[in-house]
Amino acid sequence: MKVRKAVIPAAGLGTRFLPATKALAKEMLPIVDKPTIQFIVEEAKASGIEDILIVEGKSKRSIEDHFDSNPELEANLKAKHKDELLELVHSTTDIGVNLFFVRQPYPNGLGDAVRLAKSFIADEPFVVMLGDDLMEDKVPLTKQLMNEYEKTHSSILAVKRVPHREVSKYGVIDPSDEVEPGLFNVSRFVEKPAVEDAPSDLAIIGRYLLTPEIFQILDNQKPGKGGEIQLTDAIDTLNRTQRVFAHEFTGDRYDVGNKFGFVQTTIEYGLTHPEVKDALRPYIEKLGKQLEAEDKAKTATPKADKPSK
Repeated sequence: MKVRKAVIPAAGLGTRFLPATKALAKEMLPIVDKPTIQFIVEEAKASGIEDILIVEGKSKRSIEDHFDSNPELEANLKAKHKDELLELVHSTTDIGVNLFFVRQPYPNGLGDAVRLAKSFIADEPFVVMLGDDLMEDKVPLTKQLMNEYEKTHSSILAVKRVPHREVSKYGVIDPSDEVEPGLFNVSRFVEKPAVEDAPSDLAIIGRYLLTPEIFQILDNQKPGKGGEIQLTDAIDTLNRTQRVFAHEFTGDRYDVGNKFGFVQTTIEYGLTHPEVKDALRPYIEKLGKQLEAEDKAKTATPKADKPSK
């Protein structure tokens, strides 16, 4: 069956970005001038997804407003002949996919957020796309998973090698064998293991392609790490009755779910942005020289004081 639906969980509280996220959805924080969630929607569209369900929480209305029309703003831009800006506004409304929204009443984990998509998905395979991870490759990562599904007809997760010291931040796979280059059979899935207990350095990143049988498991899934319904635990259970593969992503991944990753992504995206790249590059070079000079000054050996008379 063709994969044509996606679920984007966007109900998190965004506590790592307080106070900015006190009243603003973290998914609306911009990378230069584009909200992070728009990158995710654009990846889905580029992959051939037709329908997207965004699972929201409270104070997330700005996401719906972003993808809705704004007649007053559009009329103002049109009257002032700001055609390029008007085209940008229209691009967020005429996104080219069908958007639907549902609210998660309580922050009860990623597995619970995905479970809310049960009636939307029905009996179709679907993708889950997390907004904390932005992916860059010649072929969109979601499309890569869809291509693999056409061969395997099984659930597939995207994984990427991470430094071993960081494995406790992720769900990690225990690969049993490599079916073909970059495609693994998996023995088990472990949610945020201790560094010494991690079965590999292959961490689950924010793209999943799942068969609808996952909902039967999520309906009965007990809380796991953090007292929440963990999607990784449900996938591990699914793997006992039908094969779940892992696809190793070799493109660029940008983690915008933490402050440093967000700043880093903003800088790298800015270096390709037509409006700011020409000014940003020399600024970074100048700043780099300035910081280097400051570091040299700090490490320079101080001159001995002359003896007092």
